[in-house]
Parts: sequence; structure tokens; C-alpha cells
Amino acid sequence: MQDPLIDLPGYVLRRASSAMMAALAREMEGLGLRSVEATILQILQQQPGLTQSALGRILDIQRANMTPIAARLEARGLVQRIPADGRSLGLDLTAEGARVANLVKAKVDAFEQEVIAAVPAVDRAHLLPALKAIWARFGA
Repeated sequence: MQDPLIDLPGYVLRRASSAMMAALAREMEGLGLRSVEATILQILQQQPGLTQSALGRILDIQRANMTPIAARLEARGLVQRIPADGRSLGLDLTAEGARVANLVKAKVDAFEQEVIAAVPAVDRAHLLPALKAIWARFGA
């Protein structure tokens, strides 16, 4: 049976995103991480000391949802709280967190190469700008 919605860009984008996120989640399972946890480790690797609020804004995660995610990472010994700006605490990777973040980066880099390889060569240069344009138009 053919999908009657296959020519709707928004529908296809959602289906592609769902398929990619499921595949990436399977990759992260091997590290005992959820996709969002892996993403947080990558962000903290690039920007140590971000507060939970700042991470939540970057990832569009509500504060109430961000707290248990950070707590799970802290309980696993992957992140630690550090003074940020007087009253606030930031998050930083522990040595184990940095090790796991490097494993995450390697898996994500390989996954991203797979994603790009799935796109016809002639369209590859346009993929990211097109996705960013859609995100800019409809993002928060």
C-alpha cells in the first residue's frame, strides 16, 4: 500500500526525523544513554559550565523536564555541578563524562555521515541550509 501523504514535505520531514531519531537512539542504547542525554554531553563538551536553564533553552526542554535529566547524568557520574555566576550552578563533565562524550561524538559523527550518504550527492550541499530555513521559519 502506498502512503497517500508521501508528497507532503512536512509529513515526510516528520517521518524522516522519527526514523533518524529511532536509529540514533539505538546507537546511544549501547552507551546506556538516551538521545537527549547524549546531546547534553556533547553540548557540555563544547560549552562547559552551562546552567540547566541554559541547556533547556538550547534544547527547548522545559525546566521541570530538564531537572531529572541532569540528575540522571549526575547520578551516573557523568556531570558535576560547578559554580556558574554567584547564585547559579552550572554543569560540567566529569572525567568519565568526558570519556563517554568522546564515545558519543564518534557514534554521532559516524551516524551523521550515514545521514549525508543517504542524500543524493547533488542535493547534499543544500540539505543543511534547507533544514535550517525550515527551523528558522517554524522554530520557537
